[in-house]
Amino acid sequence: MKTLGVTGGIGSGKSTVCRMLEELGASVFYADDVAKRLMEEDEQVRDEIREAFGAESYRPDGALNRPYLAQTVFKDPVLVERINQIVHPRVFAAFEEERKRAERAGVPLLVEEAALIFESGADKHLDAVAVVDAPQEVRVRRVVERDGVTPEQVRARMAHQLPAEELRARADYVIVNEGSPELLRKEVEALYRSLVPVDG
Repeated sequence: MKTLGVTGGIGSGKSTVCRMLEELGASVFYADDVAKRLMEEDEQVRDEIREAFGAESYRPDGALNRPYLAQTVFKDPVLVERINQIVHPRVFAAFEEERKRAERAGVPLLVEEAALIFESGADKHLDAVAVVDAPQEVRVRRVVERDGVTPEQVRARMAHQLPAEELRARADYVIVNEGSPELLRKEVEALYRSLVPVDG
């Protein structure tokens, strides 16, 4: 079984590429969803986040206080590193469990979809990494339409991510998502075939 990381800047189309890979036979581990679930449901993670960032990290009903964390944590690189130290090792552990399950099930390709594959060091545990990219204005427009935010808010979020040039330079594969869904599907099929050769 091969493992592949899929990453890319906001609005690049990572999730679309992963859905297409699933249709071809891959199993996808959505690392960012796992991280969110850990912060919401894992009592030890919750305790460590409260200890690091204060009781107001969670609302009175127990839900994660995302606006508070975004305001207090993500403006300070030291605090970003602190929350990553709490969450990322547990995401790695969850991925390793998924890897064992996928191998037992005979899955040909296990994909890890994550916004921070290189930043978290996840690339060291994967056979290859594919970066999904698109022109910045296309990405901005997609996120404005999807999330109902302003272009300025999208660019502010982009500023916290690795530049597209660096992602491309570190990638094993680059998928350019600026045309039709049909063109994207052809790129994804070629990627899948390069990792999962057809027998005979």
